[in-house]
Amino acid sequence: MSYLAAITTRVQLATAILILPQRQTALVAKQAAEVDVLSSGRLRLGIGVGWNPVEYEALGEDFHNRGQRCEEQITVLRALWTQEVVNFQGRWHRISHAGLNPLPVQRPIPIWIGAGNGLSPLLPDAALRRIGRLADGWIPLFAPDAHGQETIDQVHTYAREAGRDPATIGMEGRIVVAGKEPPEWITQMQAWQAAGATHVSVATGGGMFKSPQEHIAALQRFKQVVA
Repeated sequence: MSYLAAITTRVQLATAILILPQRQTALVAKQAAEVDVLSSGRLRLGIGVGWNPVEYEALGEDFHNRGQRCEEQITVLRALWTQEVVNFQGRWHRISHAGLNPLPVQRPIPIWIGAGNGLSPLLPDAALRRIGRLADGWIPLFAPDAHGQETIDQVHTYAREAGRDPATIGMEGRIVVAGKEPPEWITQMQAWQAAGATHVSVATGGGMFKSPQEHIAALQRFKQVVA
């Protein structure tokens, strides 16, 4: 991302997603702040809690409390991104009169939460509540159908319960282009727009394209079609 920051001027940089509870919070905060500075404030940090216990075991982290730790991590990240000197005492973090230098351009960097996975797009209630209370935006892995709309409505309910305006929470839909024709792309785009998506990511994976150039060409074609 540091490389991409140097060779671009307008494109937004986004992780989709970084498994936050597998990582040291202060290190993530420092690395994200550096990318944000180098890109003049173009970073959007997408995070998630993951689904694979084997990864957690290999990294020496606890898989079973990852959701709770993630919520504390978000608090710590935002403190480190907005305060020159931080004093924090939590369940898993202790910071004594320390801070980042330089601070990011965005204070704080937007945090978007990924929810669901390709095998099981159904989202646990705890994840929906976390999004409603804490996220600047979210990245759902489900279709914008009737069930998807029910899930979106539930996030909005939890946001209002937390005293937040749901309209301030971004949402990034996902459209897969491989194996689908342009009319299907348009239908999916319209469905995400109707669902209130503020962003859409275009996925070109799936084995259909064999080179970087083919992936880029697919993205260019998608842009031309939906424009």
